[in-house]
Parts: sequence; structure tokens; C-alpha cells
Amino acid sequence: MADYTIIYFDVRGRCEAMRMLLADQGLDWKEEVVTFDTWTKGELKQKAVFGQLPAFKDCDVTMYQSNAILRHLARKHGLYGKQPLDASLIDMVNDGVEDLRLKYIRLIYQNFEDGKDAYIKSLPNELRPFERILSENNKGKSFLVGEEISFADYNLVDLLNNHLVLSPGCLDDFPLLSAYVSCITSRPKLKAYLSSDAHKNKKINGNGKQ
Repeated sequence: MADYTIIYFDVRGRCEAMRMLLADQGLDWKEEVVTFDTWTKGELKQKAVFGQLPAFKDCDVTMYQSNAILRHLARKHGLYGKQPLDASLIDMVNDGVEDLRLKYIRLIYQNFEDGKDAYIKSLPNELRPFERILSENNKGKSFLVGEEISFADYNLVDLLNNHLVLSPGCLDDFPLLSAYVSCITSRPKLKAYLSSDAHKNKKINGNGKQ
């Protein structure tokens, strides 16, 4: 029986990185799908600590905030580096991923039609720091930090996959990032999940724009 439960809408959204982490680590989880009608009634929203989803149950504990959930899983399953400095660097990189995710979310939900072209044009400036981070760690032949995968890798690859749908050629000028995405998504358990209906049948975003 799965100890973990994801409580979220029937989309990839902010939960896909944690699904990728769980799948790649061979961990089981359940999904409690929240409909938008249920959410608008307000009872579930009132229970949420910050009035937001996702929620995540670990046995009897319910957590909120997607990045906190990722960090929780990382601590439990050895995905936070080997040394305290590794953890600090992983946090730094993940904060950079969150900065880009917020820009992506604003585009998708607030300014998609008018802002898409400008967003894609500015995207190389947003991706360049991640290419640099990879280049400075084993010349891009491993992960974002150190020699072991971390929660930040799942978070970044999920976001890059979204951008590859938005702008299929966005990694053409970033060979390390391109190879990195291919390497991570080729990990057997993760590849199986990304090929499954559980992943493919979910929309990337709640409004259908991608």
C-alpha cells in the first residue's frame, strides 16, 4: 500500500516533478484528483494551509507547497547531495528553476496570446545559467550538482520538457542541456513513467495552453 498521496488537479502542473522523482526512485503513490468544481466550492481550499494545491500526504502528515514537498522527499530518499555544501548548491539551483517556472506560469495563465513570442525570444537568457551550471559540474556529463541525481534535476527536467512543447527548438543552442534532458528521461523507471498513460493523458496546464 502506498504511503504517499498526491492531492491535485488532473494536470501535470506543479506535481509532475514529484511524480517523476517518485517514479524514478521506484516509490509508489496514490492520486486524489480534485475537480475544479470541488475546488471552487471552497471547503478544500479552506483546509489548505496557504489556500493552494498541491497537497501531499506522507502517512498521517499532510504537506503543502510543491518545493517543500520535493525537499521532503529528497531528504527521505537521499536526493539532496552527499555534503551540506551540495544541499546548499542544490537549493540555489532549485530557486533558479522556481524563478523560471513563475515566469512560465505567468505567460501561460496571464499573457499567453500577447506574450508568447516575446517570452520565447527571451528564453535563451533564461536557459543560459543552467547550461553554465552543467558545464561547471564534470563538464556537463553528470547532474546539476555532484555525481548523483537530486530533486532539482527532476524539477528542471520537468520544466524544460514543458518548454520543449512551447518552443520545440529552445535547446538547440544548448548542447549540454539537450543531452542532460535526454539522459535523465532515459533512466529506465522514469522513461517508463513518461511513456505511460498516467503521464501522457494529463494536460500540462489547467487552462490547456502549452
